[in-house]
Amino acid sequence: MASLQLSSHFLGTNTKKHSSMSISRTYSPVPCTRLFSRKFMSCSMSMNGCEGDFKTPLGTVETRTMAAVLSPTSATESLISAVSELKSQPPPFSSGVVRLEVPINQQIGAIDWLQAQNETHPRCFFSRRSDVGRPDLLLDLASEKDNNNGGSSGRDLVSVAGIGSAVFFRDLDPFSHDDWRSIRRFLSSTSPLIRAYGGMRFDPNGKISVEWKPFGAFYFAVPQVEFNEFGGSSMLAATLAWDDELSWTLENAVESLQETMLQVSSIVMKLRKESLGVSVLSKNHVPTKGAYYPAVEKALEMINQKSSSLNKVVVLARNSRVITDTDIDPIAWLAQLQSEGHDAYQFCLQPPGAPAFIGNTPERLFQRKQLGVCSEALAATRPRGASAARDKEIEDDLRTSLKDDLEFSIVRDNIQEKFNSICDNVVVKPQKSVRKLARVQHLYSQLAGRLRREDDEFDILAALHPTPAVCGLPAEEARLLIKEIESFDRGMYAGPIGFFGGQESEFAVGIRSALVEKGLGALIYAGTGIVAGSNPTSEWNELDLKISQFTKSIEYKSTSLQRVN
Repeated sequence: MASLQLSSHFLGTNTKKHSSMSISRTYSPVPCTRLFSRKFMSCSMSMNGCEGDFKTPLGTVETRTMAAVLSPTSATESLISAVSELKSQPPPFSSGVVRLEVPINQQIGAIDWLQAQNETHPRCFFSRRSDVGRPDLLLDLASEKDNNNGGSSGRDLVSVAGIGSAVFFRDLDPFSHDDWRSIRRFLSSTSPLIRAYGGMRFDPNGKISVEWKPFGAFYFAVPQVEFNEFGGSSMLAATLAWDDELSWTLENAVESLQETMLQVSSIVMKLRKESLGVSVLSKNHVPTKGAYYPAVEKALEMINQKSSSLNKVVVLARNSRVITDTDIDPIAWLAQLQSEGHDAYQFCLQPPGAPAFIGNTPERLFQRKQLGVCSEALAATRPRGASAARDKEIEDDLRTSLKDDLEFSIVRDNIQEKFNSICDNVVVKPQKSVRKLARVQHLYSQLAGRLRREDDEFDILAALHPTPAVCGLPAEEARLLIKEIESFDRGMYAGPIGFFGGQESEFAVGIRSALVEKGLGALIYAGTGIVAGSNPTSEWNELDLKISQFTKSIEYKSTSLQRVN
């Protein structure tokens, strides 16, 4: 498949197909046949699922739901009791995953809960964007079987926060089909809220800089303790995972979870989304403005060469190092982004001992529900207008710009081509529209199709990443030019960020993002698409516009808290 060959440099080349397997409730000991080099120490006292035998089903994957309570305090007490009961009456399996969950009869912000927790634990956060006003193309593709198997898949799940890891998945080698199967081993359609949250590097074959080393080529984790925010309610959950073949027993998992549960704070303070209370001491860009202009000119020269295969688009990025007088709280910063980002995904990913990678990205890579899968084309940028009339003028200019139409059409048509190679019943709707965000507006289109089998989820990921909107086209030629021109490691910037689940998976593109490091401020990332007709000054100004959502909040005012009862 041509699209998969194009993407082979970005994901592992092991795309050998295997028959789909269902998770059974019985366990037959099978020697571990897959050997891995242990490249990482244990993550928050758990196991690396990539080192297990993905061909051997777990003994059990199950969810146990307790009675609903009124507060996080009661939910924590209920979970502590349930974990103790599980310890006294352990499941009779040598491997498995058990999720214990307690519904809470009030809606509490997952990000507020995360802010209250001990920051020494690995952390993750994922907030779905609002798609109000846009058609749900997956509804038209859903079969009767899909609808009947819907269950409590978390369709109204607003956001998820997690600490610790029941099981994690991480390696220095690019994410492969075997790694995907290792994750799928711990998931089940009958337990749809057991999910592995994480992300992958933009270019996993590139040299990893020191700030990105803890993330590996990819990092995913099923949180040990998780807070789910729904529309109108909440849920506190704890998950245990074990596999005797990995020398991580149920007893190990219970003891680790009990230790984490004792540190869970039930006093949740609602973040008021004001300023961070820090001030900027310095801000430096890589590349500098003086180096960026020649880089754009070089890219344009390559695009305009008749002999060059890079004849369409390349995306050049910039990182901006911001040093502040005090450390930036990444969760408070993310809460600010969330307050104006209802039309965007918010995420935080922080492995053990790592900086926090946060983002407020408008761009979906793909969403899968059963076999239905959708993606979108998002390209070309304009600011919002100060008035409705001015905003409409800018929108009209965006719609009629030949340069922007070229950039957008390249992205949309490339995604459609990849969908056609993997999916049936492909639809594109609308062909082109304008999507308005709080500070910017883009050209936009939705695409959807139906995967032919479950294994094709890996193929759609391999085909779609990287999109032309964050890399260029052709992808490999653009990657090589980026590697030559850019003098910094993108890390997970512009990489897939999201989750795998038994019933559904969803990934955003990790743009509009920042890496927050203790004592070192933050690295803020942004990029622009260079096509024939691009102007270096306009592209530099677009980079400033894209990072403004981060920089605007760094002032002298304080971020305040309000207790949630």
